[in-house]
Amino acid sequence: MENRNLSLVTDFYELTMSNAYFKKNMQNTIAYFDVFFRQVPDNGGYAICAGLEQIIDYIKNLRFTDEDISYLKSLNKFSAEFLDYLKNFKFSGSIWAVPEGTVVFPNEPLITIKAPIIEAQLLETTILMILNHQSLIATKASRIVAAAAGRPVMEFGARRAHNVDSAVFGARAAIIGGCVGTSCTYTAQKFNSIASGTMAHSFVQSFDSEYEAFKTYAETYPDDCLLLIDTYNSIESGIVNAIKVFNEVVVPKGFRPKGVRLDSGDLAYLSKKIRKILDDAGFPDCKICVSNSLDERLISSLLNQGACIDSFGVGENLITAKSNPVFGAVYKLSAIEKHGKIIPKIKISENTTKITNPGFKKIYRFYSKDTNKALADVITLAGENIPKNNYSIFDAQNPWKKKVLHSYTVRTLQEDIFIDGKLVYNSPSLSDIATTCKKELNTLWDEVRRMENPHRYYVDLSADLWELKNKMLRKN
Repeated sequence: MENRNLSLVTDFYELTMSNAYFKKNMQNTIAYFDVFFRQVPDNGGYAICAGLEQIIDYIKNLRFTDEDISYLKSLNKFSAEFLDYLKNFKFSGSIWAVPEGTVVFPNEPLITIKAPIIEAQLLETTILMILNHQSLIATKASRIVAAAAGRPVMEFGARRAHNVDSAVFGARAAIIGGCVGTSCTYTAQKFNSIASGTMAHSFVQSFDSEYEAFKTYAETYPDDCLLLIDTYNSIESGIVNAIKVFNEVVVPKGFRPKGVRLDSGDLAYLSKKIRKILDDAGFPDCKICVSNSLDERLISSLLNQGACIDSFGVGENLITAKSNPVFGAVYKLSAIEKHGKIIPKIKISENTTKITNPGFKKIYRFYSKDTNKALADVITLAGENIPKNNYSIFDAQNPWKKKVLHSYTVRTLQEDIFIDGKLVYNSPSLSDIATTCKKELNTLWDEVRRMENPHRYYVDLSADLWELKNKMLRKN
């Protein structure tokens, strides 16, 4: 994102609306927008928030060049005064956001923007694009890593990604979600993560024999020798030649082989056979890595079959979130300021899931003092006080369902990012974000994290916000 002009990477209606705001002399009207999603992908119990660092880069570099202005002028849709306004565009508002790696749930404002309405409107498309993509991939990665049950997962999807950015930032998001490395060398370089990969089938095919290919690789990397053994026949040829090379090249140089990789075939059956062959040959420490269109369900199935697998390389199903490739975050107006007073706004729909929560809001997470497990999240109006003990929560759709929380600590989920146009947030390193994500997941009960039919985590409205929403619904 750095140093790229993305000003016109926006839906055209952001510009036409902004021109109309300008014509109505509303350019200084302060607006509040919330970014939230409505449903966890794959019917999961939680999602992982990601992409904030790239959103910050985008906003810092947002500008309209002379070339942009000339193009917009050529469309004969915009007033000269509005185009002059764009020439001097610079974000001057405030943004609060949930940090990357945080576990999040539907309808929570992950990002809140308070800014002059044109500034806020023009950010919409690119903020959604970045947040939707990286949160989707981080969430998918978290599910896959959970299915691997402690075994390392590497992101192998660059060649199946939709474009360069989806490969680079998808790999970044996968590491946030728990992957230990990536095949995308640029991501590894830029974000100081581990570059993963050894050889392809073409390497083996390019030599006169499989043995010669393995021998060449082992001579080149004796201290880090992992061989792809399924080019011809994994059992009859691949593992035989691998063991021969381990004994002739790797061990005499004072090293132990790192592993073998399978990329095709019946992975459960082959891994068990190969594990026994390696053990019998004196290489019980040699790891077995598998790839080949894996996802969380296939990984769970393999392990349930007793597959002898030590690590996984996951590509297309991760980098594209193939099973559910839409995160679905939206960007909705929640309030307008008039004469210094915040006027709440609400979107109403016959589809009740699309009715928004009005007003300028904050999110709080309650943790048990005894277990440090997350108990519930509550969305409140800004300025509400949370008592130190005995807080009553209730289901917004069925308010008779109530629960009183006792003995808790409370955390505000959103942090200050921009205040009056000034960046006040320091983005952590990718490794620190991944560590945060791991800690966050450990605060969830197993019932929320389970793959199938997860328990619904409580995300409730405060009594004041619930009453405001229902008052506005009754009024309309």
